[in-house]
Amino acid sequence: MNFDYLLEDFLQEEKIKKEPTRDGFGRGLVRAGEEDERVVVLCADLAESTRVHWFKEKFPERYIEIGVAEQNLAAIASGLANYGKIPFIASYAAFSPGRNNEQIRTAISLSELPVKVVGAHAGVSVGPDGATHQALEDIALMRVQPNMNVVVPCDSNEAEKLTYLISKTDKPAYIRLGREKTPLFTKVDANIEIGKAMLLKDGKDVTIFACGQLVYYSLLAANELEAEGISVAVVNNHTIKPLDKELILQMAKQTNAVVTAEEHQIAGGMGSAILEFLSSEHPVFVEMVGVKDRFGQSGNPDELLKEYELDKESIKNAVKRVIKKKNR
Repeated sequence: MNFDYLLEDFLQEEKIKKEPTRDGFGRGLVRAGEEDERVVVLCADLAESTRVHWFKEKFPERYIEIGVAEQNLAAIASGLANYGKIPFIASYAAFSPGRNNEQIRTAISLSELPVKVVGAHAGVSVGPDGATHQALEDIALMRVQPNMNVVVPCDSNEAEKLTYLISKTDKPAYIRLGREKTPLFTKVDANIEIGKAMLLKDGKDVTIFACGQLVYYSLLAANELEAEGISVAVVNNHTIKPLDKELILQMAKQTNAVVTAEEHQIAGGMGSAILEFLSSEHPVFVEMVGVKDRFGQSGNPDELLKEYELDKESIKNAVKRVIKKKNR
C-alpha cells in the first residue's frame, strides 16, 4: 500500500471519517482566493450546496450571484477571464456543464480561458434528488472539449488539493464533486499533481483504474481479493484529462488485465478514455464498472450504488470476470 498517500487505518470502514468532496473543494477555493486576488467565484443560486459560500463570506467583493441562469454563468465568467481574472463557476453538474455545455465550449474552451467549471452533486449517490439531478454524462461532455482539463477527486482531502492546483493553471478545467459524505482515506499533507495518476496498491494479476469515491471501494475490493489469492493493483486516476499515459501503459503491461471503475456512464467516461489509449498502445483484457446506459433514480445512496453495480462487490466481480478472460 502507498502509505505516503493513504491513511494507515483506511481499511477500518467502521472507524473512518466521512466528508463530502464538496467540503474539500470549499476549503481549497478559500485557500486559492487567499493567495491570488484574481480568483473570483460565480454561482447559480447554489452557494451553500456547492460550498462556495465560504468564499463568499471571506471575499464578498469577489463573489457574483448569477441566479438560475447557467448559460450566463459561463458567458460572464469567460469575459472576466479574458480580462485577467481566474473565475470558478459553481452549480450542480446536471446543469453546469449539463445545461450550458455550448457556452462552455464556445466562450471558454475555444478561447482557452482559465475558467474553472465546478460540477457538484454528480453521480447516483446524490440519492433522493433523482434522475434529473444525477449527472452521469458530465465527464464525457468535458473531456471531449479541446483545452479542457478534467479532475475527479477521490475524497475531500484530494478535492482541496486539486481545487488549489487548478487555480494555478492557465487552462480551463472541470472538477467533479459529490454531495454525500464519503470516506476520508488520504493524507492531508500528501503530494499530488494534475496529470499524474497515483499507484495506491501494487499487484500482478489485474489493475483497477478508478476515480471518485470508487477508488475507496476498489481498495477494499483489492484487499479482500488478496485473501482469495488474487493480486490486484489499484490506481487512483484522479485526472481524466490529461491522462497519465506512462503509468497506465506500465500497469497494463504489468497485469495484462484492466478494470475501470467510475460513478458515471460507461460510455464516454474515464474508462473510455483509458481504453481508447490502450487500444492503440497495448490492448488488454477489460471489464468496466460504471452505469450501463441508464438514468439515475431516487433512493438511498448506498442502495443506488448497489443497484447500479458500483459497490465493492461489483468491483470484485468485475476483477474475477477479467481474470477468467485472461486465463482462457
